[in-house]
Formats: sequence, C-alpha cells, structure tokens
Amino acid sequence: MKPLTIHFISIGGSVMHNLAIALHQQGHHITGSDDEINDPSRSRLEQYGLLPAQLGWNPDAILPTLDAVILGMHARPDNPELQKARELNLPIYSYPEFVHQQSLHKQRIVVAGSHGKTSITSMVLHVLKYHNRNFDYLVGAQLEGFDTMVRLTPDAPIIVIEGDEYGSSPIDRRPKFLHYQPHIVLISGIAWDHVNLYPTYEEYVAQFELLADGMAKSSTIIFDDTDDMLDVIALKEREDVTRQPYDVHPYRIENGKTVLITKSQGQVPVLVFGEHNMKNISGALAVCDHLAITEEMFYEAIQSFKGAQNRLEKVVDTDSTVVFRDFAHAPSKVEATTEAVKAQYPERRLVACVELHTFSSLNKSFLTQYRDKLDRADVAAVFYSPHTLEAKKLEAIDPADIITAFDRPDLRVFTDPAELQSFLKSQQNGHPTVFLLMSSGNNLKWE
Repeated sequence: MKPLTIHFISIGGSVMHNLAIALHQQGHHITGSDDEINDPSRSRLEQYGLLPAQLGWNPDAILPTLDAVILGMHARPDNPELQKARELNLPIYSYPEFVHQQSLHKQRIVVAGSHGKTSITSMVLHVLKYHNRNFDYLVGAQLEGFDTMVRLTPDAPIIVIEGDEYGSSPIDRRPKFLHYQPHIVLISGIAWDHVNLYPTYEEYVAQFELLADGMAKSSTIIFDDTDDMLDVIALKEREDVTRQPYDVHPYRIENGKTVLITKSQGQVPVLVFGEHNMKNISGALAVCDHLAITEEMFYEAIQSFKGAQNRLEKVVDTDSTVVFRDFAHAPSKVEATTEAVKAQYPERRLVACVELHTFSSLNKSFLTQYRDKLDRADVAAVFYSPHTLEAKKLEAIDPADIITAFDRPDLRVFTDPAELQSFLKSQQNGHPTVFLLMSSGNNLKWE
C-alpha cells in the first residue's frame, strides 16, 4: 500500500496522538500541530519523532500534496489550518471517519455505552491478544501489553473499536460511534452525560437509538438486559438484526477475591471486581463468542486481565492503606465504582473522593444527578476547580450547591488541591482504610 501523507490538527489528544503513532508505525508520513500538548502525549510523540517543533497553528504546514487532514475535537471551527485545508479542497476527516475509511474491508465491532465501554473493549482485546489473534483496535485507555491505544493495519481481518458518543470534530457534532457502521455493536448502558452537546436526557438517548437503527442486515446488537432504556432500544423490531442480551456474570467474593461461577469451567478467579465488572465480563464474553473464541478460551484468558489504566487501578496496597484510582466521573460510574469497592472491602473504612471536571459534572442543573451516588462511602469528599469553571465558561458553583446536590450533609468539598491532600492524609489514622479517587481530571493524586 502506498504510504500516505497525513497532517493532524490537534495532534495532542489521547486518541489523536495514538492514531498518529500507529499510522507512523505503518510507514505513513505524519505531521501535526496543537496549541497545547501535555504528557503522556508529549513524551510519546517526542519518542517517535512526531512532536511539533513549536506549539500553535501553522497554515504553511497545510500543503496541497497532503493525502488527508485529520481534525481533532480540541481545535476550533475557525482554526487557521482547517481554513487553509478547506481552501485547498483537501480531504478532511474526523478520526472516526478516517478509521472507518481505513477499515471498510474489516469486520467492525463497536463497544458503546455511557459506562463500561473502555473496560469491555479492553477485555476483548486482552482475550484476542492472549490467543494470538490478528486484529486492529481503538480503545480509550492504555492497556498493559499494548504499545498504543490504536492499531490500524492493512491485513487484520477485524477491528474492535470503543465507540464514543461525544462529538466527532468541531465541524461534525455527530457522535463518533455513528461513523463506524459496525457489524456487531455492544451497548453497555445509558445514563445521561455530555450535557453541553445533549441538553436533555431524550436527546442523549436518541443518539444510541440512531446507532441501533443504523445497523445493517445480518448484524448483531448485544445489550445489557438490566438497563430499562436499552430494553426499549434493543428490542425494537429491525429487519434481520440479531438481538443478544447479557446480564451480571454469576460470581462470589471469597477472602477478598472475586471468582466467576461458570458451567463449563467451574470457579474461575479474576483480578477485577465489582458487579459492574461482572456485567462487563458477560458483555465481553458475548462479543468474543462472535469472534470464534470459545468459553474455555475466554475464561482461560480473562484470569490475567488486570484492567485498563485508571479503571479501578490499584496504586497503593499495604496492610493499613489501599488506594484505587478510577476514571469514574459521571454519576452512574461514581455509584457503581463506590459500591464495588465497598463490597470488595466490607470490613474497611471507605474514603471516596470525586473530582468534578467535565462540562456535565460542573453544570449546576446536572449536579442533582449525583444524588445518593456516594452513599456507600464512609467518608465522602468532592473537589472542583473554580479555574476550570472559568475556563469552560460555566456558572460559578458554591460548595453548598454540591452538598445539596449529593444530598449528603457530611460531604467535604474542596477547591484547593493542597487542602484536599491534607484531608486525605488526615484520614490515614491507623485504621484499615480504602481510598477511592475518582476523576477524569488531574487534581486527584495520591502523594
């Protein structure tokens, strides 16, 4: 295949820089630009010789010889490089559009949903890699044993994609997952998010219905049977589309360890825990069944799955202190993660802290979605940054608003990272304690 010359506008994004690296590894000529690039993107781009020489936008980098321009969500609609590309009539793609174009000849499996999609995708990738299958992928987190979050080759017969419902690019607000046109789609659950794009719950749900309605004949929808809204979407009559529900995988907790209860393999120990992860395992098993992975093969491989980076990732484990870091930020994720940790460590005190960082979580009208979501924690805290509110041009929030929204009078609210750190350290009082730090931002750290 002839190498392509591709320019990335906003190359510093988590998926964008991984896609750039993956295409570079395939022999394509890659350039890129951004006005802000932070680690790990910065160091990884530098490692592969793809870090822009200087920050900022440079229309002179947009040459008529480019085969493609890939536009990231971080760029603005009036980006000068984008304007130059349009003037030259160059092919401009969002990254989901480009991935679809490069995988037209592959079987496309998409994992979507408000929660669990990264974990389910990661489980499927782990099982396929364990059994030495040839596959491409796109996943939203770094996985152990995988150099990049994206692989895009000419010869892999399948591609497994984490399907995001967020907008595709600054000039294409459609959900990313609508571009992939999957043969198999798994929808893990629906809980309102991204209020800046979908101001109402109904608008948000409608995106998943569009995904299901767009399935081709002879395709398959795999869905969480415990989600009432998914029942409505998935059970809708669609010509020649197979519907396959899944539920929580049978399991038990023995001496702080989780084991799956299976019909064919007896008890199978796993490293992940929580009822939400038992659902995720059932979903991954259903997907793998369509990829010629038998139950025996799946259960053999899943035992060594440690989880995706920042998804209930254990960062400290001593006799007195266990610390988990989790990407949970949406209300449904906060609730599921808090319940999972408390169930796994019922005898220990649980200190749970959430950073409100996204447009949705910092939206005053959305805050009530967090009601009762931290109830399983013995000690609960919330952090938010007034600077982030200003940067996102959102209405100011008072700590009292947050306490009311969570409906927890003893909730501690912090706006200063140093004060939060002092509080967390003060909770190490000699009693066996589990700390759960939930955030998609950068302020919740264990120091």
